[in-house]
Amino acid sequence: MRLLQSSIHPSLASLSGKTFHRRAARAIILRHDEILMLYTERYHDYTLPGGGVDEGEDIEQGLVRELIEETGAQNIQNIQEFGLYEEFRPWHKPEHDIVHMESFCFTCDIDQQLGDTALESHEIQNGMRPVWINIHQAIAHNEHTMATSDKKGMSIERETFLLKRIVAELLPAELQQAC
Repeated sequence: MRLLQSSIHPSLASLSGKTFHRRAARAIILRHDEILMLYTERYHDYTLPGGGVDEGEDIEQGLVRELIEETGAQNIQNIQEFGLYEEFRPWHKPEHDIVHMESFCFTCDIDQQLGDTALESHEIQNGMRPVWINIHQAIAHNEHTMATSDKKGMSIERETFLLKRIVAELLPAELQQAC
């Protein structure tokens, strides 16, 4: 899969130290200039649906599982590689210093109607919910959150970068400009 971006969190002086490797699968589901996102109230941001791939699970299996759990997506099909976003961030548990996160992004199609979600308790506590939103509005919202919020999560830079790449590469020219 092509590498879209490799980023290092500014608080990391070096990449030496004990590193935890985490693989995640993220879905890109478009309908014209609307995109299926997860809005998280706690962080006031929009993120692509998806998450960590379980041990022994392949990336596409993880993508399908996460999509069903987080959005209630049904009839997931036409899964195609989009790209990889790699990041190195500080890790919050004492057994590791750094997390090396690889986000494998895929486009796919789903049925119009979403089913019930099966969110994890921390996702519910954080106020996470699936929403269809104009992609330009999601970018503007995330940029505003990055500029003004002290409670933003560490993933918002990744998500905003990915949204901009999606606009540039996947939207038809007439939909690439924000309204």
